[in-house]
Amino acid sequence: MKTSSLGDVIHNLPAISDIRYHFPDAQIDWCVEDSFAAIPRLHPAVRAVIPVAIRRWRKQLAKAATWREIAAFRRQIAAASYDAVIDTQGLLKSALIARCAQGPRLGYAAASAREPLAARCYHRHFHVSRDLHAVVRNRLLAAAALGYKADGEPDYGVDTAPGAFPWLPHRPYVVFLTATSRDDKLWPEANWTALGRALNSMGFNAILPGGSAVERERAARLAATIPRALAAPPMSIPELAALLAGARAAIGVDTGLTHLAVALKTPTVAIYTATDPGLTGVLGTGFHRNLGGKAQIPAADAVLGELQAVLA
Repeated sequence: MKTSSLGDVIHNLPAISDIRYHFPDAQIDWCVEDSFAAIPRLHPAVRAVIPVAIRRWRKQLAKAATWREIAAFRRQIAAASYDAVIDTQGLLKSALIARCAQGPRLGYAAASAREPLAARCYHRHFHVSRDLHAVVRNRLLAAAALGYKADGEPDYGVDTAPGAFPWLPHRPYVVFLTATSRDDKLWPEANWTALGRALNSMGFNAILPGGSAVERERAARLAATIPRALAAPPMSIPELAALLAGARAAIGVDTGLTHLAVALKTPTVAIYTATDPGLTGVLGTGFHRNLGGKAQIPAADAVLGELQAVLA
């Protein structure tokens, strides 16, 4: 049970890999916000994805169609009987969703949960330090709940082939993930331009995806300042995964797609300007770097310096 956000969902993938490693015959279902349902589907150990639409439903509670969707969701999640229902999110909303499933509910102890009240919904509770990275917390909770030890580096378990998009350049490319949920997490546009021009001189095209209209407008504006850069057309999450899988590197702000790049083992530099990357920065087994932090803005030269080793 890990419903949102995109980065949180990606952080839960290694726990799925651990479960499959220790229980090869395990049948694993994952309840997730419908807008992020494509992420669990990238992991071959996930049998079924159960979409939930809390974000959309709470904005449309006056509509009869919303309540019909809620009723259908409750029937779907209660249709199977589980040996364990694990809530790795530790929020009241995720704990209440877990109560809809059939089986013993397992989750964080009150002192470990992001919302202590969520612990009242679980049959068994486990203490996991809140000072650990989110990926590590998810792995440790699943391990404690199912009785194994979470050893080794995190394995996200996703293996996506590079995409053969007709609009991609023939030169090697680097993906710029410029969009994020808050304006204070953005990296200055002048820095993106400087970095893109430097990469172009090294023989790499910059590809700039964007989700919303505002994000695509920013991508187009930045692409216009960088020689041979390209603002990507609207893309689904599986298509973005394929784009990232074929990239020589990815540079991204504090956004879920930056974590997806690391999950795919694409060399990644993550840029933080408003948050501390210590507990939620990128973490994986391939080349990855976290630069910046709260009220810290890394320079374009610093990012390029980190990338030299993988782009040489």
